[in-house]
Amino acid sequence: MKGNTLLALLLVATMPLLPASPLPLGGEAVTQASMPIIYQAALSNAPWNSATMTPLFDEPFDFGAISTDVVLESELFFSDQKYEYERNFAKKQKIPAYLDGREFFLLPSDRRHAFECAKAGDIIGIAFSSDTSALESLKEQGFKEKDTLRLARQPDKFPDRTLIVHTRSIAPGEKITMPARTLLAGVATPCRVTGETLYNNIVLPRQWPPHRNIHSDGPPEIPYLKKRPNVVPIDIGRQLFVDDFLIEKTSLAREFHKPEKYKGNPVLKPETGLEKKSVYADCPVAAPLGGSIWWNHDKQLFEIWYEAGHLTNLAYATSKDGLNWERPSLDVFPGTNKILDRAPDSWSVVYDFLETNPLEKYKLFMRPANLDGRRGRVYTSPDGIHWKDHGWGGHTGDRPTFFHNPFRKKWVFSLRWELNNWGIGRSRGYVEADTFVQGAKWTPSTPVFWARADKLDKHFDDGIPENDDFTIQLYNIDTCAYESILVSFFQLFYGPENRYWAARGLPKLTALNFAYSRDGFHWDRPDRSLAIKPTQKYGDWDCGYVQSVGNLMAVRGDKLLIYYTAFAGDPSRKWDPKAPGGIMGSGMHVNGAMGVAILRRDGFASMNAQGGGTLTTRPVMFSGKHLFVNVDAPKGELLAQVVGLDGKPVAPFTFENCEGLRGDTTIGQMTWKGGGDLSPLAGKPVRFEFKLRQGKLYAFWVSRDESGRSDGYVAGGGPGFISNIDTRGKDAYAPNAGFVKQLNQ
Repeated sequence: MKGNTLLALLLVATMPLLPASPLPLGGEAVTQASMPIIYQAALSNAPWNSATMTPLFDEPFDFGAISTDVVLESELFFSDQKYEYERNFAKKQKIPAYLDGREFFLLPSDRRHAFECAKAGDIIGIAFSSDTSALESLKEQGFKEKDTLRLARQPDKFPDRTLIVHTRSIAPGEKITMPARTLLAGVATPCRVTGETLYNNIVLPRQWPPHRNIHSDGPPEIPYLKKRPNVVPIDIGRQLFVDDFLIEKTSLAREFHKPEKYKGNPVLKPETGLEKKSVYADCPVAAPLGGSIWWNHDKQLFEIWYEAGHLTNLAYATSKDGLNWERPSLDVFPGTNKILDRAPDSWSVVYDFLETNPLEKYKLFMRPANLDGRRGRVYTSPDGIHWKDHGWGGHTGDRPTFFHNPFRKKWVFSLRWELNNWGIGRSRGYVEADTFVQGAKWTPSTPVFWARADKLDKHFDDGIPENDDFTIQLYNIDTCAYESILVSFFQLFYGPENRYWAARGLPKLTALNFAYSRDGFHWDRPDRSLAIKPTQKYGDWDCGYVQSVGNLMAVRGDKLLIYYTAFAGDPSRKWDPKAPGGIMGSGMHVNGAMGVAILRRDGFASMNAQGGGTLTTRPVMFSGKHLFVNVDAPKGELLAQVVGLDGKPVAPFTFENCEGLRGDTTIGQMTWKGGGDLSPLAGKPVRFEFKLRQGKLYAFWVSRDESGRSDGYVAGGGPGFISNIDTRGKDAYAPNAGFVKQLNQ
């Protein structure tokens, strides 16, 4: 960052908390502010009164942190230092509680840097024990020696392995000059204040992101289900029944549904020389580890970014139908479809429909392999092929992903974080930002604890005794905006750890579970059965290591195409501890490919009636005119009526006048005899009541016109859509008329 850019951010930390704006028709959420995850993960941590310091220089700088955290254990101390993939402190070494997790200005080691205090507090100055000049300078500026730290090694640019820690208080306006080869630590970094009211009348707490207790192994409380808004606006998207957010009362029974694996899988597998070769003993892979899939309306193609050869190449492929993929010959690396010169570990790509700069329509956040550092890399592109490198981003473990939350217009980064100190293992950290490039360069204390596996996650019958006592871990979260909610896959890791699988040449055991959110932070997982899981049969392409694809899915007519990665492994390549490449040379990460599973549109959950039953919504408000539903009732019927807040049906929109829907449709319009459209009720709180006989109700929405457009989000889109919003309704179905026949073939 530039000094003057960050100055404004640092000063945010000095601002008082702002009151939330008055809430119309809803209720206010009150939540404790979240503690940075590096403090929650620390072996010991104590409060620290951080001063806000303004840099008095105009040169790029960043933040690092002194920490035993797994993500930060090999952190650089100086920006001109060579990165070495080794921890700075001995394993389980205790750092003084006030120091563990404290951030410092990451700067070059060869010159002095001056600062001025903007907000009173305490600061930490660190120098090497053999640097008498620096020690004397700190003493002259009021620092007092407090502790000694011993490093596990002597990194580049370090004159010795012993750090002398000093502290002092500082008042606004005071200036200090840090000598060369010293660190200024314990400084304040930006905090976020919110209180905004969302599109669905959910109110976010003033302290944001909210606090989650990492030690709780129970399912998280979902605030918006515990205290629902009095009235829910429904102008954005089809309204789904994945929870009770919209349901006042019902005699229908909820059923959760699973996607069906496509019989033609895998749809992308290693075939080219680029995909069959890798830096680790030739591990063939053609699969997105994150990746993302987007429909490009201008190109009339699906686009995907995938790993070609394990941890070796990032490549680009296209498809007209989402099933048959082509590898275009590009000019980046002539004769191949390779697009970057940096080896990927995991990544996500977002096509930014709101971006006005044509050179930055595509966003890429990639975490290179461990040997290249423990930070992400930030890129933008005009075409998804030619990428501009914006440098290093924030700290993260491997397997980070990101997405754009269009409901709040925020960039959200999902980060792997190790909570081994508490026996939790792989979990997820959360970062949100208003802009992509700068937002991807978070400080070490920015990520907060987001999610983990809990006691409701159960081992499935895997036949592996070693797993019986293994704590299930959350390997990854991938997310997309679908209609009126966010949908995620929680990738769960069932163990054992990598060496077990490498010794057998088989892929590790992971599977995918659906999760849903209406506020973008709290995830509800009402159905803990697995949506997509491995076969655990060697010879099957999806034997193990099942993973989601960046934005999960695309839409084709009345079907959702849900993409996933899996590995076949190779038992002939059992791990030999003496062989080069370690476990990476085994068959564990061999034969990775991509498949697709098919789900009915809106088909995550339905409200069912065997004989007959009713469902009444909570008060809703809309500006549209026409009620549409997604219903499957070939032997039954669906009726609908509008009910006022007084509980009385609103004529003429009554059951008696309803013409009813019979059959199976994902975009069926409800009409009433002599009723016209619903425009007289626009802007007024009402309830919808549905009467269903022998059928399944999946969704309802009020469209602005008779096309049935939902104005909700459609994940990665698909043929018929011109953006990631459904503005087309029935017209988006026409280009997909023969798709079901194609699936069956």
